[in-house]
Amino acid sequence: MTVREPEAVMQAVAAAPDDAQPAGRRLEIDPPAFRANYLRRPFLIPHQIARHPLFSLPRLIELSKSLPPEYVEYNAGNIPISIDSRLTPQNGLSIEETIRRIEENRSWMVLKRVEQDPEYNKLLNECLDEVAPYAEALGPAHRIHSRAGAIFISSPGSVTPYHMDHETNFLLQIRGTKFLNVFDPTDRSLLSEQELEGYFCSTTLHRNLVFKDEFQQKATVFTLTPGLALHVPSTAPHWVKNGPDVSISFSVAYQTPASDRVIALYDANARLRRLGLRPTPPSRSRFRDSLKLGVSSVVTRVQKLLGGSGRKGQNPQRRNDHA
Repeated sequence: MTVREPEAVMQAVAAAPDDAQPAGRRLEIDPPAFRANYLRRPFLIPHQIARHPLFSLPRLIELSKSLPPEYVEYNAGNIPISIDSRLTPQNGLSIEETIRRIEENRSWMVLKRVEQDPEYNKLLNECLDEVAPYAEALGPAHRIHSRAGAIFISSPGSVTPYHMDHETNFLLQIRGTKFLNVFDPTDRSLLSEQELEGYFCSTTLHRNLVFKDEFQQKATVFTLTPGLALHVPSTAPHWVKNGPDVSISFSVAYQTPASDRVIALYDANARLRRLGLRPTPPSRSRFRDSLKLGVSSVVTRVQKLLGGSGRKGQNPQRRNDHA
């Protein structure tokens, strides 16, 4: 297990050359560190929005009341690392009471798709507009789209179970301390091809993964304090433990044509496996990937013509809702 402390990151960024960093920036992106780590492994970035008034509890209560019910999720926070999300206990409180008494009620909450509120949409775009030039420098396949914001509000000591998210994500810590245990998304001893296929094609809401104690030795543990953000690559398994204070975090997430392609390939592989075949994992064969994408596109169009549904990936319950 590797532990990353925030002090060294702050010092390194302070010493880095200040190229391409305009005044009034939201994120303190270090270009060499970004290029070396983006999409490959998690890395820390300082940010400047920890004191933003949009994250006060009264403003968050106002936001929670304005969102459609399906975009507000909350439950008990004193839960194990490994749990079926369908069995997560509720806290027995209202949305407003959960936020107002978050310091004492041992709860966890996420406000999803907060960009529906113009003020939060503006802040989301300000952050991601700073990420975009570095991400999109990798080529057209890395153009940012489907921007989505989420705010996590949780009690001291709360646990977010072991899970993964399909978006590319930067998690900005606003208040309190949070310990993120992040794992390599390419390690198939932690995350099998079948688990990935099931995640991307499933019509259920079971988003959590099965955690085994021996996995922990492979974790990289990041300490998030106010003013630090963590890049979490798509499908990187992780679990979270809050520190002794209330935690508020802001997730700025998005997808790209490259991530869309991977989702489509896992969906196609799941279909093939149900037919008794053993599909090749994505990115192993360009020819096979292209063939599967072509067939999958035809199948999806036929389903839509017949009144069926395509892949589940856009369900609001599955969009970056458990970081």
